[in-house]
Parts: sequence; C-alpha cells; structure tokens
Amino acid sequence: MTARDRYVVAGNPVAHSQSPFIHSRFAEQTGEPVDYDRLLCTENGFEAAVREFASAGGRGCNITMPFKAQAWRLAAQVSERAALAEASNLLRFDKSGWFADNTDGVGLVRDIQINAKWPLKGARVLMLGAGGAAAGALGPLLQARPAELVVANRSVLNAQALVQRHAGLAERAAVRLSAAGLQDCGGQFDVVINATASSLNAAAVPVDARVLKPGSLALDMAYGPSAEAYLTWANNEGAIGRDGLGMLVEQAAEAFFVWRGVRPDTAAVLAALIQRLQAASAK
Repeated sequence: MTARDRYVVAGNPVAHSQSPFIHSRFAEQTGEPVDYDRLLCTENGFEAAVREFASAGGRGCNITMPFKAQAWRLAAQVSERAALAEASNLLRFDKSGWFADNTDGVGLVRDIQINAKWPLKGARVLMLGAGGAAAGALGPLLQARPAELVVANRSVLNAQALVQRHAGLAERAAVRLSAAGLQDCGGQFDVVINATASSLNAAAVPVDARVLKPGSLALDMAYGPSAEAYLTWANNEGAIGRDGLGMLVEQAAEAFFVWRGVRPDTAAVLAALIQRLQAASAK
C-alpha cells in the first residue's frame, strides 16, 4: 500500500474547517497520495504544534485564524505574496527549509472572476478590514487591475499601513489605492468584500448600505451560517450576496498546487461542498 503524505489545517478553532473534505476530494481527483486532517493549536502553542507535526513526517499545513501573521515568520523561504501580506496561510516543509506562501488572494480573485464571472478590471472595489485576511487578498486584487480600491477599517492607521505596504504594486498596476474609516469610505462600489471578523463574531455589518450600488457584488469571506446576515443585508439592498465557499475551494486548489505541483479542478469540488453543507443544515 502506498504511503500517504500528511498535511493538516492548523488553527483555533479548527473543528469547523472544511479543508479536510476539500483536499480529500482533490486527492481522489488527481490520484495524489495525500492524507489531510485538522490540527488544533493552543493560543501560545502554534509554533510548537507545527514543529512537532513536521518532525513526525508532516509535509505541510494550511494555517487559519489566528496564526497567519505568525506563520510566515517561521519559514526560511517566503513567497513574494506572503512577504507582501506579512501573513501566510500555507507552510511547506522542504528538506532545504520551510517555505511560506499565501494563497488567499489568488483564491478570492479566481472565485470572483471565474466562478462568479465578475470582472475586476476597471471596477471600484471596497475591502472591509485590514487584518490578515485583507492583507492576503490585497496584492492579487491589485494585480486584477480595478480602477480603484479602498481599504476601510475601524482603525484607519492600520488601513493606511496596509495601503502603504502595497503602494508600489498599486502604482505598477495603475490602481487608485487609498485607506478610509468604515464610516467615511464612500459609496456606489461595484464590489464590496468583507474581510473583517464581523460575521464570525455575529456582529452587525460594519458599513452603511450606501457603499453598495444596485447589482453590485457583496462578498463575505466567511461562509455557512456566519455569512447569512451579511448576505441578507446585501440582497435586501439590491446587491448580489456571495459567501466565501468559492474562495475557500480556490485557495485550497492553489495550496494543493504549491504542495504537489498538480492543479485540481475546482468546479466539481465546490459543487460537492455546497451539497454537503446544504445536507448538514437540513438535518
């Protein structure tokens, strides 16, 4: 029997993660010998837990909240997109040293442009939040060349720091990039992306409905019950609500490619995941 390479998703909480289902489907589809599980880490035990997993033969891990900002600092080699984000959602344990990457932004852009069939080039985009989720997404969003991208956050200073770090990329991509507070970020955006923890914390949508224009795309990086309030808000305001399931599958496919050198087909896996979650909610 062929030995299987071990991978995990590391975080806290992690029991809800759909990553084992997604990567198991990718492995079946591609024939790659992958075994994927969850790794619950204590608040101060992330590094120790990941090092123990790697020492026991683990080949790599995904990283979820709240350890993305910590993970990239553990690697000897860091991809350009992880360095720019100062956050990593992926570690690969190579013999030459650990490699850190960030596939969140690529996954988000692919979901918007391929799955939702929503062009970003020339659009006005508002991103809510300036934490690790927003940092991972900003670079690939800029590379999609919207006309304007506003980063709005409760702490404008944090938004400004994120914008400043990406200023060079924005200039090269000819994108107007700016920072704002949540209450003075403007209105009538083509795409509004919620990268805050508001949905996960069951908090109110952090901006006024004036940010939306009729028919705009309002995407929440959360999914499942957590995203329902945001999607209801968006739909009630005449926008098109979308949760983070597509992003989840697309970033996982990019991670699978980084680990295995094989790019799986995402459409069938996304459809299976939606069906799986619908069946679970119906019980």
